[in-house]
Amino acid sequence: MRIEELRKQYDIVDQWVAFPLHPDTPADGLSFNELFAGRNLDIVQMMQRLRKVALDLGLPFGERQKTYNSRLAQELSKWAESQGKGDQFHEATFRAYFVEGVNIGKPDELVRLAGSIGLSGDQAQAVLDARSFEQAVDADWNRSRALGITAVPTFVVNNAKLVGAQSYEALEQFLIGEGGQKRNETI
Repeated sequence: MRIEELRKQYDIVDQWVAFPLHPDTPADGLSFNELFAGRNLDIVQMMQRLRKVALDLGLPFGERQKTYNSRLAQELSKWAESQGKGDQFHEATFRAYFVEGVNIGKPDELVRLAGSIGLSGDQAQAVLDARSFEQAVDADWNRSRALGITAVPTFVVNNAKLVGAQSYEALEQFLIGEGGQKRNETI
C-alpha cells in the first residue's frame, strides 16, 4: 500500500479523518441510480473509471451496486484505532464494502469485521451500542468541513490538499513539495 511505503521512506505521521460521504443514506443503502437520481451521470462509465483506477493502484474492486451509510463504520474505526488496529480495520472495511458489497451500515457486519482482525466482537458491539466514538467522528466531520474537503480520499499536508486515489509517485511528489524529508538511511 502507498501509505505504508511512504511511512518507511519518510518521517511522517498519518491519520485517518472521517468524512461525511452521503451521510443521509438510509440504513438499507441506496442503489447508484437512487443516489445519483436527477444528475446527468453515466453510472456504468463512472464505475468503469473507478475500477480502472483501482486496478492501476493494485486495489481490489468488485461489482458493487449500492452505497451504504458509513457513519457507524467510521465510529467503530475510531475505536479500532484506539486499540492499535485502525489500519487493519480500515483495510477490512474497504474490502468488505468495495469488493464484497457488504452493507457497512449494519452493526452485525461491523462486529464481524472487528472480529476478523482480532478485536473483541463483544467490545465492538458495546462501542456501537453506546456510540462511544460519536463525538470523535463529529469532530472529524467538522475538521473536514473546515479544511474544505469535498471528496475522498483527500490527502492533506500543511493545509495543502491532494484529492483522489493517487499513485505512489504522486503522493511522494506532493509530500516533497510540502517539505517532506526522506529518512536517513543507516548502513
